[in-house]
Amino acid sequence: MKTILITGSSSGYGLATARHFHAQGWNVVASMRNPAAAPFTASDRLHALALDVTDPDSIARAVEQAGPIDVLVNNAGIGLFGALEHSPMQKIRAVYETNTLGTIAMTQAVIPQMRARGSGTIVNVTSSATLASFPLAAAYTGSKTAIQGFTGSLVHELAPLGIAVRLVEPGYGPTTAFAQNTEIRLEDVLPEPYWAYAQPILAGMAEPALVTTEADVAAAVWQAVHDETGRSHFPAGADAVAIAQRA
Repeated sequence: MKTILITGSSSGYGLATARHFHAQGWNVVASMRNPAAAPFTASDRLHALALDVTDPDSIARAVEQAGPIDVLVNNAGIGLFGALEHSPMQKIRAVYETNTLGTIAMTQAVIPQMRARGSGTIVNVTSSATLASFPLAAAYTGSKTAIQGFTGSLVHELAPLGIAVRLVEPGYGPTTAFAQNTEIRLEDVLPEPYWAYAQPILAGMAEPALVTTEADVAAAVWQAVHDETGRSHFPAGADAVAIAQRA
């Protein structure tokens, strides 16, 4: 039985991915900052594990407790929406610590065991914002775009060792907590003159023509893990697929 470790599994894409792989018979290690609040009942194949991807000690403990890991899904992330001018640097640093450095640190932590076995898959979850520019999300887009480049290089570096590296690129998921965990009010990061500019953008986000669901991302991760064609990019969601086709 194969084991998958998923970061950021307390809700959204991570939780859906955990449930999807569990339903397919995998051993699932669903990691999150507070496993006591896990939104599922643990079983012999579904485990909640404490993990803070910004804490080296937490990463080391989690990787040790998880045991042999066949697949790592770097899903943990936080959003940040608003004008860069008014985005606090403290919050921007937090976004990069989780989205970028957290992904890199987790990847670095699992490579040794995968290299020793000569097999393994690492899936990095980014965003369709890396495929087409989106306004008022400069810091967030930068944090995810860095992982695009990181992954592209790592694909070549780890292939000779038997380790596959893939990207899953979700579109806009209105049912997820994209920016709620930043604790920033829109009015604080969108004062005038940005507020007037942001109005039609916010209106479009309220009634999007195409969206991405949690199930879309879980399915894309499953596809990425089982792909044998050599693809490295897997857009997830109708909107992300449409953007990728135009890119």
